[in-house]
Amino acid sequence: MMRNDIDNIFDALLTDWHCWASNFRHVSQSGSCAMFTDVKSSRQWQDADEVLDNAKHNSTMKALDFHISELEPSHRTAIQIKARNLYTGVSVWTSARLPADPMERAAILMAAKSALMTRLSAAGVM
Repeated sequence: MMRNDIDNIFDALLTDWHCWASNFRHVSQSGSCAMFTDVKSSRQWQDADEVLDNAKHNSTMKALDFHISELEPSHRTAIQIKARNLYTGVSVWTSARLPADPMERAAILMAAKSALMTRLSAAGVM
């Protein structure tokens, strides 16, 4: 029972991270004014709890993004594919960077998940 709860929390984190990371833009969009690229909209319509929840969510996603980026390449790819499959709700995404054999891919994913969970536990994210 406890293992299922941890797996569900981990999967929810990965799903949120994929959504958060896919909205990130490395460069401003064409036609936008450079003066206003880092301007954020006012949060005056939010109450204090919403502001704190958003700040906590954003810092959690930044920490998760950092720890995923620090994984070895095959582990990082396995986590990214897992997150995309969780986010879309279908298991159709794969990568040529991972082995074609499903058993080998599953072993890499388990090792990646273990490495990431260890890092997140040490960082206080999980």
